[in-house]
Amino acid sequence: MLDAKFFLHPKSDWQRRYEAVRASFVDRLPAKVVADRFGYSAGYVHLLRHLFRSGKLDFAEPPAEGQIARRRVTHEIRSKIREWREQGLAAGEIAQLLSEEGAEISVSTVERVLAEEGFSRLPRRTRLKIGMTVKGASVPEKAQVVSLSGLDGLRCESPLAGIFVFAPFLIQLDIAGVVRQAGLPGTKMIPAINYILSFLALKLSGNERYAHVGERAFDPGLGVFTGLNVIPKCTAMSTYSYGLDAVHIHQLQSAFVKRATKLSLYGGNIVNLDFHTVPHYGDESVLEKHWAGARNKVMKGALTLVAQDADSKLIVYTQADIKKSEADDQVLDFLEFWWKVRRGVDPTLIFDSRFTTYTHLSELNKMDVKFITLRRRGEKLIRNVPELEGFRRIHIPHEKRKYPNPQAHESFVKVAGYDGDLRQIILQGTGREKPTFIITNDFETSTELVVGNYARRWRVENVIAEAVKFFHLNTVSSPILVKVAFDVALTMVADTLYTMLATKLRGFEECDAPKLFRHFIDGKGTISVRGSEVQVKFPRRAHHPVLRNVPWERLPRALPAHPGAQLSLHFT
Repeated sequence: MLDAKFFLHPKSDWQRRYEAVRASFVDRLPAKVVADRFGYSAGYVHLLRHLFRSGKLDFAEPPAEGQIARRRVTHEIRSKIREWREQGLAAGEIAQLLSEEGAEISVSTVERVLAEEGFSRLPRRTRLKIGMTVKGASVPEKAQVVSLSGLDGLRCESPLAGIFVFAPFLIQLDIAGVVRQAGLPGTKMIPAINYILSFLALKLSGNERYAHVGERAFDPGLGVFTGLNVIPKCTAMSTYSYGLDAVHIHQLQSAFVKRATKLSLYGGNIVNLDFHTVPHYGDESVLEKHWAGARNKVMKGALTLVAQDADSKLIVYTQADIKKSEADDQVLDFLEFWWKVRRGVDPTLIFDSRFTTYTHLSELNKMDVKFITLRRRGEKLIRNVPELEGFRRIHIPHEKRKYPNPQAHESFVKVAGYDGDLRQIILQGTGREKPTFIITNDFETSTELVVGNYARRWRVENVIAEAVKFFHLNTVSSPILVKVAFDVALTMVADTLYTMLATKLRGFEECDAPKLFRHFIDGKGTISVRGSEVQVKFPRRAHHPVLRNVPWERLPRALPAHPGAQLSLHFT
C-alpha cells in the first residue's frame, strides 16, 4: 500500500530530483535539510535549484525499469533493411545507407529488425569479400592500367583526394625517370611506375599495413592517381616487392637522391647516422636478434641504417638486412654510396658511440672525413672528471634547449684502435647525471659548434620515430627481408614528398607528416576527367586558405601516371 513514504523516500533517481526541488521551492526547506532527506550533498541541491530555474531540468518519467525504449521502424524502412540484407550488406552498411537517405537509425536497431525478420548474423568479412561498397560500386577482380582516354567523362568522389597535392612534387622529382633509371621491373598487367605509385599512395596515406590495401581498393581517386582501375591487391604488391633484390633498391635510392640533389633539397655538410631495428617474424635461421629501442628489448628483427641530412632533416640513405658482423662496416658503405651520388661534398658524420669501432674511425680520418661521436666512458674516466681543471661555460644556441649553457673541458686524447690524437670535449650541466665525452677529428671548429652539431643528432631519432609512427616501419611482418629494404627506401621517398609540401605551406614549414596529413591530405574531393584535364575540387575546410596560397601555377600541372595530363586543383 502506497503512503507518504513514496514521496519522502523515493527510489527512482528522477523522482528523488523532483521531490528535492519541490521541497526546496514549495516547502521552503534549507538546502542542508533537503540534502539529508534525499541523500544528496548541499552543493548538489544548489545545482538542482539552478538547473530548475534555468529550465534545464527534465522531469519526464523514463521507461519502467527492465524495459527498453525501442525505436519505431516504419514499414518502408523495414522493407529497405530486408532488401539490403538480401543483397549481402551488413548492419553497419545498412545503417550508413539509411543515414545517407536521411533516416538516422542505429546499428543495434538495424540488427534488431534483421533478427525480427528472421535473418541470422553475417560472419566477419572484409570489404573485398563483400564485393561492393555501401554505395553499390563493384570491385574489379584485377588491377590493370587505365589510360586517360579510358577515363574521359569520369566523375567520382574520393575520400582521399588530398593525395593529388603530391603530384606536382612527384613530377619535380621525375619519379617516372627515377624508376626507369633504377631498372625496376614491371609485370604483364602493371608497369613498374604504377606499382611504385601504388606503394607510395599507401605510404603517403599512413596506411598501417600493406595487408590493409583492400580498404583503399574502393577509392576511385587512388585509381586515377596511380593510373590503374584499382590499387593492386595485397598479394600482388607483396609478390612485386619480393622480386626486387638489393641491386634494384640500391639503384632506386641512387637515382632518387641524384634527382633530389639537382633540386637542391639537401645541404650535405652534416649527416646524422643511426640504426633502427624493424621487428620481423621470419625464419630463425635467417633473422638475428638486435636491440629494439622502441620495444625496449632484444628481439628478432631487421637491423636498418638511416642516414639523415642534418640541414634539411631529409633521409638520404637507408640500408636494411644488416647482420651483426656487418654493422661496424656500414659507415664505410654509406660513404661509398655518398661519393657516387654527391661528388665533391665531404660531409661531417655524426653518430653515437656504438655505431662503429675506433679502428673504423681511424680509417675515416685517413680518408679526411670528419666525424663527431661519443667516447665509450668507463668508471675510471668518470671518476677522474672531478679532478680536472679548466672547465668553462659555453652557450649552445638551440631553441627550446633546457640546458643551453653547459660546462666544457677540452683536451687531446688517444684511444685504443685509433691511429693519432682525438679532440675530446667533456660536458657537465647537460641535465644528465654523468658527464658526456664527445670525441672528434675536427680540430678547427669551435667548441660551441661541435657540441651544437652533435646535440642536433636527435633529429635522426625524430625522423625514425616519425617513420615508425606514421609510415609504420614497425608493422612489417613478412619473412622476406628484401621487403623491409624496399619499404624503408619508399619511406625515404614519402618523407621527402611531405617535406617538399611543407615548404610550400606558410606557417606549417616545420610540421611533421601526421599533422600535414590530418590538415591537408585526409579529406574528400570530387575528381573529374575531361579529355586531357584531370580536375580535383575540394570542399570547404579550415586549412584550405593555406593551400590556396600555394603558388600552384609555378609547379608542374601533370600526373606521373598519365603522360600529357593536365592537373587542376581547386580549393573552395
